[in-house]
Amino acid sequence: MIDTGDNLRAALLRAMQTANLNAATLPMRGDLATFADAARTAGLSEIATLRAVATALGIACAESLSSYPTSSDFTAAIPIAFARKHKLLGLAPPTADSDRLWIALGDLANWDQLQVVARFLNRPITPLLAPGAVVAAAINEAYQQRTGQAQDFIQTLNEDRNAVLDELQRLAAGREDLLDNATRAPVIKLVNLILFEAVKANASDVHVQPYEDRLMVRMRIDGVLYDSYTLPKLVQEETISRVKVMGKMNIAEKRLSQDGRATVQIGDRTIDLRIASLPTSYGERIVIRLLDKSARLYDLTELGMDPRTLARFEQLITIEHGLILVTGPTGSGKSTTLYSALQRINSKERNILTLEDPIEYQLDGISQTQVSDKKGMTFAKGLRSVLRQDPDVIMVGEIRDLETATMAIQSSLTGHLVFSTLHTNDAASAVTRLLDLGIEPYLVASSVVGVLAERLVRRVCANCAQSYRPHPSEMEWLGVERSATTKMRMGTGCPACRNTGYRGRLGTFELLALDDDVRRLIQARATATEIKEAGIAAGTRTLRDDGIDKILAGVTTIPEVERVTLRTDDADRSMGVPPMHSSAASNAPL
Repeated sequence: MIDTGDNLRAALLRAMQTANLNAATLPMRGDLATFADAARTAGLSEIATLRAVATALGIACAESLSSYPTSSDFTAAIPIAFARKHKLLGLAPPTADSDRLWIALGDLANWDQLQVVARFLNRPITPLLAPGAVVAAAINEAYQQRTGQAQDFIQTLNEDRNAVLDELQRLAAGREDLLDNATRAPVIKLVNLILFEAVKANASDVHVQPYEDRLMVRMRIDGVLYDSYTLPKLVQEETISRVKVMGKMNIAEKRLSQDGRATVQIGDRTIDLRIASLPTSYGERIVIRLLDKSARLYDLTELGMDPRTLARFEQLITIEHGLILVTGPTGSGKSTTLYSALQRINSKERNILTLEDPIEYQLDGISQTQVSDKKGMTFAKGLRSVLRQDPDVIMVGEIRDLETATMAIQSSLTGHLVFSTLHTNDAASAVTRLLDLGIEPYLVASSVVGVLAERLVRRVCANCAQSYRPHPSEMEWLGVERSATTKMRMGTGCPACRNTGYRGRLGTFELLALDDDVRRLIQARATATEIKEAGIAAGTRTLRDDGIDKILAGVTTIPEVERVTLRTDDADRSMGVPPMHSSAASNAPL
């Protein structure tokens, strides 16, 4: 620690006098940390203290680091643990030709560490003082920006194949157990880097899939699965064992499927991992579902509903009692929509309880219960308990069987507003699914007030979007005039979107609000097609119609809407248009 002399004391005295503070507690002599701590104890703010110190030492001070780019040399060479411990972050020099490295310092007690960094990087440094919380947040953001580390590490494994083989043979000779192998630093680093890259890419799932001669890591990004990394076969057992250790699974059991869960911290973000293993002919495969607990909840207006659908849905969720269903395949955004609806109606006057499997996001002011079939806490049993908690609104994560469906309908008929989900192709099919489960038609007709079908389509990447003029066959598929296509866009591919032309997703929606005509059809056990036609006559817009509107607005593309929606045979015949891509029907969710 440097000896500051009288300059620092004088600067702090002036700052304390300006703030009308008692300067008697300031020591006559001391080092930087001693003076700064005394000033803070006397009531001087952190930024005022830093400014006084910076003035005395003739260095810069900043309240925010948002305008200072991070030094990639620093983040590549200095471990994040060291940076966090000492609240140090390297910044790019103001001029490109400067060899000096600027270091943001958030804790004056760590002044000596500046020289440690300078010697380690072999570069002269210029200190810059900033509040500790600002530096800590900048450290998290800077290290989250690093990409490509997993691929670099995998390349090292491939290039140093013999060294890795020698290490494995040494471990086998030493009779180290599998747990010790899995917790070796290289394997831990590899798994951590893969998960880090997955979070950076906003992947929802990571697949670790063994092949005969390699181990493939794949990631599902915006609903589509991509090959991400190819690992050497020799690290398969250690990599899979490491993931199982994280999930507190039995690493000795390789013949049965297992489930596990873990929580990891990446900067300021908390990520829940849901891990599932499955034995295959080439070894165990692993799928990791990533749930970002730090992700913000979306408002209903941000989901992608058109104004008319949004207004009708908002009206439905404010009624006193009834059953509202959200339908769609796994990963279609049902949970996000339900969370947004609950957040919209949440108030001190309402007692809202949920039954979920799993609990994806924590909702303030709402009691959420985790369902566990292994422990006997099923949706049906949980619902019985919830009804004894004097609820106004209940969310049941999924209706899977007759017992749950019966309980949900009975709850809606006894003065509760119930939300739940079903796996069906469209809104009308949800009604017939309840009938197929064994619910009487009159109960369905009197309890269900609305069904919202949902799919997610990928957005056109804003960075590489260009105007697009559709072909004549596409014009026929769209069923609109040429003048309506002026806003259509297509992404050409860029690094920001992984050269896919898409980045991010939004929903397409089909809302069926049950009126008297639809209820009469339900009681007559009409087909889903007849119910859908009655809904369309009453103003329901289909998933395909909503998707076409988003295409014409330049938000998504024809292949995307075709990928996630179904068109009825009658509609196809009326237009005389076959599907544009032969794979569209086979790729549609069931």
